[in-house]
Amino acid sequence: MKYESVGPATVRIELYHGLLILALLLLLVPARLLEAGGLLLGGLFMGLNFLLLSQGIRRVLTPFAGKGRVRTGVFLLTLKLIFFLGLLLVLFFRVHFDPLSFAVGISCLLAAIVLHGIWSYQSCQGVCE
Repeated sequence: MKYESVGPATVRIELYHGLLILALLLLLVPARLLEAGGLLLGGLFMGLNFLLLSQGIRRVLTPFAGKGRVRTGVFLLTLKLIFFLGLLLVLFFRVHFDPLSFAVGISCLLAAIVLHGIWSYQSCQGVCE
């Protein structure tokens, strides 16, 4: 994957992620299999984390970045990781939500990444070889 194509891929993955969350909200929440708050919280948590991670890598850790810029990028991404782990701890101990719904919301991003990879591979057949 070329550097220039990272931006649109991130947008497509986030779109698939949002559509998966919406589909689960419409299908499983009315059946009382999932709780809407936990599902939305997990989806929002992972969506924001993925967006910050991809933008951090895209803008700071470019393929031709100098040593100082790479160190700054690694430092900022480490801070983001610590911040999100702290936020996750606060969510688990201070906010009451269904953990299963939260886990499903988190897993939707992974499913969106896999779907994007499959669809990209399918659309690339014959052209990319």
